[in-house]
Amino acid sequence: MEARFGAFTHHVLATLRKDGSPRTTGLEVRFLNGEMWLGMMPDSLKALDLMRDPRFALQANPGEGQTMGGGDVRISGLAREVTDPAAKAGYGEEVGPPEQFHLFRTELTEVVRTFVEDDTYLVVQVWKPGAPVRTIKRT
Repeated sequence: MEARFGAFTHHVLATLRKDGSPRTTGLEVRFLNGEMWLGMMPDSLKALDLMRDPRFALQANPGEGQTMGGGDVRISGLAREVTDPAAKAGYGEEVGPPEQFHLFRTELTEVVRTFVEDDTYLVVQVWKPGAPVRTIKRT
């Protein structure tokens, strides 16, 4: 998953607006110490959405053309705002964000990877915490 998200800089984040409708925006993600972190500009709409309702979905950038190297990867989870100054400082040292920023630590609830195998099968792999990876093949 980390390699797939690391292949491109920008990805698509889905959050929930006040009225419950979806909002999609571009976002860069960072992996530090085996966890995915989301940093956002102060008072951005996506940050305000997550502070109100932590549920999110994240779609990995598919890349150029139709190759989708590594497959199509989608993540769902909860984004918890980090307010601890030491944690934010550690993130800041690694990433170099603007002086003021919102930081969210993610708790993944589902990871789905879809790819084509041998030009024959559509393969869907689904992972949820506490469960083994489930693989579905379709022709």
